[in-house]
Amino acid sequence: MLFMKIFRDRRDAGQFLAEKLIKYANCPGVVVLALPRGGVPVAYEVAQKLHAPLDVFLVRKLGVPGHEELAMGAIASGGVRVLNEDIVSEIQIPDGVIDQIAAMELRELQRRERLYRGARPPLDVCGRTAIIVDDGLATGSTMRAAVKAVRQKQPRKIIVAVPVGARETCDSFKNEIDTMAVCAITPEPFQAVGLWYRDFSQTTDEEVRKLLARADEISVAA
Repeated sequence: MLFMKIFRDRRDAGQFLAEKLIKYANCPGVVVLALPRGGVPVAYEVAQKLHAPLDVFLVRKLGVPGHEELAMGAIASGGVRVLNEDIVSEIQIPDGVIDQIAAMELRELQRRERLYRGARPPLDVCGRTAIIVDDGLATGSTMRAAVKAVRQKQPRKIIVAVPVGARETCDSFKNEIDTMAVCAITPEPFQAVGLWYRDFSQTTDEEVRKLLARADEISVAA
């Protein structure tokens, strides 16, 4: 039976992922964008290894009513909304319900943006290589919204980077003109992101704030 790595926690996953991105170390045009909350501990390790600046990029999943873990789409900063048309059509979710859920998630997105970023302006990614990091890829709806929103900021290149992901989802990002995907492992069967972590406990807002502040301090000191 083929051995497949199980990560201890998100920090371990970030260190493992960073090795897959090592060619981008010490490149002045590289920035690391973390998808909160679970992507932040992973991205922190990546940013430290690559000696690159770290920022958060806010995206909120739109969960199917009654089955919130199933993503019917996502929203991101800048008014971007991405829908999984297959799921919306199959379950026949009314537009009004989608709008209601999107409005609720937008309020939470704005709250977190104020909480995490404070007075700090977002990193400028124009003309730079943006590495967007999360703790895993399942359907890809959240990451797809992030890529669409980041693309509007005119980066030179977008790299989707995760420790673990569904192979089909990871491959789908490779078809984009300016996007490539680095998925450290793509196990079969995949089933769920959390199965590939021993500790997949929820990342807290406080942990996100501390990691971003620590990364900012290191960046200033450097």
